[in-house]
Amino acid sequence: MATQSAQVTSVQAPALLALENGMTFRGFAFGDEEAESQGEVIFNTAMTGYQEALTDPSYYGQILTFTYPHIGNYGVNVYDTESGKMQAEGLIVREYSLVHSNWRASHSLGEFLQMNHKIGIEGLDTRALVRVLRSEGVMRGIISAKETNADILIDRARTLPSMDGLDLTGFVTCKEPFLFQETDEPYILSANGYRSPKKLRVAAIDYGIKKNILRRLASYGCEIMVFPSSVTSAEIRAYNPDGIFLSNGPGDPAAVNIDAVREVLNEKPVFGICLGHQILGLALKADTYKMKFGHRGVNHPVKNLITGVIEITSQNHGFAVDAASMPADIELTHVNLNDNTVSGFRHKTLPIFCVQYHPEAAPGTHDSDYLFRQFVEAMTERKNAAVAVA
Repeated sequence: MATQSAQVTSVQAPALLALENGMTFRGFAFGDEEAESQGEVIFNTAMTGYQEALTDPSYYGQILTFTYPHIGNYGVNVYDTESGKMQAEGLIVREYSLVHSNWRASHSLGEFLQMNHKIGIEGLDTRALVRVLRSEGVMRGIISAKETNADILIDRARTLPSMDGLDLTGFVTCKEPFLFQETDEPYILSANGYRSPKKLRVAAIDYGIKKNILRRLASYGCEIMVFPSSVTSAEIRAYNPDGIFLSNGPGDPAAVNIDAVREVLNEKPVFGICLGHQILGLALKADTYKMKFGHRGVNHPVKNLITGVIEITSQNHGFAVDAASMPADIELTHVNLNDNTVSGFRHKTLPIFCVQYHPEAAPGTHDSDYLFRQFVEAMTERKNAAVAVA
């Protein structure tokens, strides 16, 4: 059993990160020191955007490691949140900033973790940890400041469920359908002067949807009815949407019930992001697989094979669509330039398309925001064609 020890940087309680491979990392707790964190240990390479990441429902069931060494310096605020609470199970950083400074900040990062009853660990060698995760793959782990016996925590980590086969969408989806209300939150981007000439109705299936996806759709003039992941095709049809959106979310896409998606695929334009992209792949008879350590960060280069443009993208996923399994009626549209994995595809004859990354950013770049306009244009074209026939 290998153990990495931390340098003393604060007077916080000692804490321990234990991994299923037998390695342990000692550091210091911040946030709720009485809490324990358990889940799949993963890493994100972004330099900023920790609040958006921690509140992203796609991180449910995972312990988030940031490779950037200094985290927490600008605190947290009421605006940069992608859901109503912290979704990641825990947080691992090299150095937690005890002092935060930003004019919008309402709390420190440690206070935010404490309010959400989550623990963080700092002071350990995150470079060494990430090297392990890259070489051996992401793995199950536990953070604790209460139990510091390494052997006990390692044994407990090994009994945790694997992400393979887990449908976690039920833990993060809405309980009842609701109509999204556009807000006046200060950082919402305009749609570059473009809005749909007519209000378009979007049925958004919530597998763990980020708020900024809803904000972006609303900025393009859409009315958005958000449905739980358990929605039926009959409920979608009753709303009579102009288009269907499949959201991001946590867990294994192959474990999600996608009957409703299969049943409405031929009826409306469909746009999917992240888990929604994987679900579309499965609905169109492609396969998905678990990646060794996934893609999580805000600077992943993706090539748009239609335009030839390289887009810098925000990504957060541990599963992918298998390119070799894609049927003949699917066309590859985007590819990740780091490892040539599938980053987007479209149907050759139906208005169905999706991407494996996050065009809504939050955090990240806005290189791919055009995809929302593309969705709006597809809905408008289909709606106008239906009116012309009538």
